[in-house]
Amino acid sequence: MKIKNIVTLIALLPTMLFAQQTVPISKAEVLEKVIQQNNKLKIGEQQVLAAKGDYSQTNAVFLPNITASHSGMATTNPLMAFGFKLNQEIVTQADFDPNILNDPSQINMFATKFEVQQPLINVDGIFQRKAAKAKWAATQMQLARTGDYLSLETEKAYMQLQLAYKSVEVLEKSFNAANENLRLANNSFKQGYLQQSDVLAVQVRVTEVENQLQYAKSNVINASEYLAVLMNEAVSGVFKPTDSLGVASELNSAESLSSSRADIQAMEFVAEAYKQNYKADKMTFLPRLNAFGSYELYDDEIFRADANGYLFGAALTWNLFEGSKRFGKTQKSKAEFNKANLELEQYKAESQLELNKAKRMYQDAKSNLKLTGLALEQSKEALRIRTNRFKEGLERTTDLLMAETQYSQKQLEYFNTVFQHNYALAYLQFLTKN
Repeated sequence: MKIKNIVTLIALLPTMLFAQQTVPISKAEVLEKVIQQNNKLKIGEQQVLAAKGDYSQTNAVFLPNITASHSGMATTNPLMAFGFKLNQEIVTQADFDPNILNDPSQINMFATKFEVQQPLINVDGIFQRKAAKAKWAATQMQLARTGDYLSLETEKAYMQLQLAYKSVEVLEKSFNAANENLRLANNSFKQGYLQQSDVLAVQVRVTEVENQLQYAKSNVINASEYLAVLMNEAVSGVFKPTDSLGVASELNSAESLSSSRADIQAMEFVAEAYKQNYKADKMTFLPRLNAFGSYELYDDEIFRADANGYLFGAALTWNLFEGSKRFGKTQKSKAEFNKANLELEQYKAESQLELNKAKRMYQDAKSNLKLTGLALEQSKEALRIRTNRFKEGLERTTDLLMAETQYSQKQLEYFNTVFQHNYALAYLQFLTKN
């Protein structure tokens, strides 16, 4: 008995959940919340900021590197001790005594030093900066395309919720009709017009519709929860769309693939980044010119500066050979650049193929929508006629059940076709968006 109660409770769970508080929500409201709160977009924003940070680091190609330090030392080393005195400007005639030079007393040294390193010519760094900028632009385009995709996914999820509610509506009417047919069948059985098998057939139909209704209510909950995930929002209740499921208007779509689409632009920026990295690796064979300078303060007491001095100059460095490391690195970056170009061409070809398929899918959905609309009208009229004849005792139970079943199926098919039509239209718009 306990097991039976548990099974019954599980079976009634969708109905219990469906009966909880409904939260009306419009498509525009859902789209706005997705754009503002979706975690995938937030992750994409952080990726853009990270790429921007990489680009900002390349400012070091033009800007100086400035450091400051303060150090304290003590020594009896002859050479260093004399040098410390020179830096502190405290050398006297007595310091040249050989005994003092060879065996000096401990001398303290406190130094404050400011250093500046300024890049002048760093060709490979310039191209690395261009590569970082292209990568930053690529992440921005990827974020824009992610937003487009989430808008499409939100449209689809909202339409799935609309379709789920339509299915519940249709099946509730079918359930009421099936119960009415059961009532009529029981009356006819009591009057001797029907056999027990006919009544059982109607009861089976009632059970079938009840099970379908239960699944439809589960679909409402599933679609509602998915919308909540897209919006990154915890909701105590079940969403209910305020916009009705209707046939979406036509779209004048582009005949060919647009090269200004965000994901294609992202691929192009990625290829550009590899190109600039390849150039940067080639430029490592050239010399670098950097300027440097320092200003120093010395004393034998901490945080004092009785003596000072400065140094400046420039250095031209040329790394002539690093084994074969640079040759291999250049070869690798060239291969990655060629690979990126090939991937871009392949992606464009696949995107054009997907666009062509989407256009055919939309045309098929339009044709199917017209067909299911006519079939729905026909089944509705057939059910009306058979119901009237059944009430007058002129129609068999099996024929009425078949007509009622067919009408319910045609309603579900029609609304599902509306969903397929609208989604095909939205997907086509997604593929042709600039």
